[in-house]
Amino acid sequence: MFLPWNAVLHKVPDGVSAERAGIVTPMANGIQWALLDCGLGYNSTVLIQGPGQQGLSQAIACKQAGASLIIVTGTAKDAARLEAARQLGADCTINVDAEDPLERIREITHGRGVDVALDCTAGAGTIPVLLGIEALKRKGGTLLIQGEMAEFPNFPLAKVANKYITIKSARGHNYLSCELALQQLASDRFPLDLITTHRFGLKDTDLAIRSVGGKGAPGVIHVSLLPWE
Repeated sequence: MFLPWNAVLHKVPDGVSAERAGIVTPMANGIQWALLDCGLGYNSTVLIQGPGQQGLSQAIACKQAGASLIIVTGTAKDAARLEAARQLGADCTINVDAEDPLERIREITHGRGVDVALDCTAGAGTIPVLLGIEALKRKGGTLLIQGEMAEFPNFPLAKVANKYITIKSARGHNYLSCELALQQLASDRFPLDLITTHRFGLKDTDLAIRSVGGKGAPGVIHVSLLPWE
C-alpha cells in the first residue's frame, strides 16, 4: 500500500475487524455533524432525513450522546432501512410517501419541533432543506445541509431569520471524530451488522459500486470489498 507523506493514520482498536473498521467514515461523519458541528447532546431532539449509512450513523451518534428524541425519515423503498434505524436507536420513523412528514413531526413533538435537523439524503434537492427549516423549533434550531445545490429559488430567508436558525454545511470529519468513531465501533453497544449489509470480492467491485447507488444488489446500505471473497 502506498501512503503519501501527509497520510493521517489511526490505530484500529483490538477486536475490531477490518470489515467493521470499514464503516468508520460514516460513523465519524455522524459524530462530526451531529455532535461536534451541531452541538447535539443530552436531552436534545433531532430529525434525521435519509436512512442510508450516513443517516443510520447519525442515529447511533445521537443515541450515544443522550438525545431524548430521534426521528428518521425515509421513502417507501427504505422500509428495511427504517426498521434498521429503529433497532439502532431511532424513537420514531416516518415514511414520507405514506404520510405528511411535517404534520407527523409536529404530532410527535407536540408542536415544539426539534433542536437539530440533519440532511442525510442523497440528491433530494431542496425538499429536505425546506422540511428541516419547518421542523425546527420556534427559535434557535440548527440545520445541517449535505450535498451540492447549484440553485435554490425562493429560499425562505425570512423564515430562517425569524426562527433564528443556524445553518451548517456537512464537512466530512476530523481526527477527533474518527478516533471517537473507532471507540464506538469497539464498544459493541449497537448492532452494527445492520449497516454492513453486503460483501463483495474484488472481481465484483463494479457491482458493489452500482449496488450502493441502488442499481445492483437489492437492500444495500454499506458494502465491504474483501480480497479473499
